[in-house]
Amino acid sequence: MPSSTYDSTGVQYYEIPSFTFVSGATLPIKVAYRSYNPSSSKAVCLPTCYGGEINTTLTFTEENGALSSFHVVVVAMLGNGESSSPSNTPDFPKILDYRDCIHAQFQLLTKHLGIGELDAVIGFSMGGQQAYYWACMYPSFVKNAVVICGSARTSGHNYAFLEGPKTALLNSTDYADGEYKAKGITPLRGLRAFGRTYCAWLTSGAWFRERQWEKSLGYKSVEEYIANGMEKAFEESDAEDVLILARMWQAGDVGLTRDDGSYEKALEGIEARVLVMPGRTDQYFAVADSEVEVGLLRKGELSVIESVWGHAAGGGMSEVDTKWMDGRIRAFLK
Repeated sequence: MPSSTYDSTGVQYYEIPSFTFVSGATLPIKVAYRSYNPSSSKAVCLPTCYGGEINTTLTFTEENGALSSFHVVVVAMLGNGESSSPSNTPDFPKILDYRDCIHAQFQLLTKHLGIGELDAVIGFSMGGQQAYYWACMYPSFVKNAVVICGSARTSGHNYAFLEGPKTALLNSTDYADGEYKAKGITPLRGLRAFGRTYCAWLTSGAWFRERQWEKSLGYKSVEEYIANGMEKAFEESDAEDVLILARMWQAGDVGLTRDDGSYEKALEGIEARVLVMPGRTDQYFAVADSEVEVGLLRKGELSVIESVWGHAAGGGMSEVDTKWMDGRIRAFLK
């Protein structure tokens, strides 16, 4: 039977003894999660983002926050290093699919937590992509979805961006063509190269022009920001976790939830109300793509985050942007 354990950080682990992945592999897995305000009858699922962990995820559950009266379940997506991942699970599949994440989260919510429906699924970045998948895969289970700086299908431009940091890591000497663990090596050089290559894409040209690396983060130069901020951001990550999530991100397409593969029909079939919040200066998920998605949704709303923080605007790095999102989510869920 499935079981649950927890640790001192408030994170709990739900164990599924036999889980079948889209790739066909079957093995025992664990799903890491944290539950806030479990006595509430209104439930919200909040999947993690790329590079995010449960306790670093923006939850909007603080006092008077938009979700302070909801039962919020923050779930670590498979592959992130908290739930089952290449770094902690023997024979973990080489390919991970968003559908795997949603199937595992559905089992957690229904079989373990006894949740019969979700008032909302809310996610940022890869979490936003998961919100779209949730609404497509379990249409009668999800009443509302909020997609923050995410998309229903990863664009070609987004795919190409990810090739840069991926290639920097894959070609580093200490990654050693994937043999770093066998050689007892931590591929810090590769992980730092990944972060350095990632750096310029996270915010925006306007963010750099306004010297926000100095004004908001306190760094004395762009190089100091890169070396002490972005390079170190991935140092404690496992390289295979970083790579498998990047590949899943690149393959994101809700059309895969349908036999005919139609991205358009998948969006048209969503029953939930969907609030789509792209960032005006986001270099990953363009506002133009969000506009197309909202045009295909039955009950879609578009609210653009007007910010120079680029993709990071949706992740809690800007207090002003976070406050605006909190108010917009509150109004949407009323």
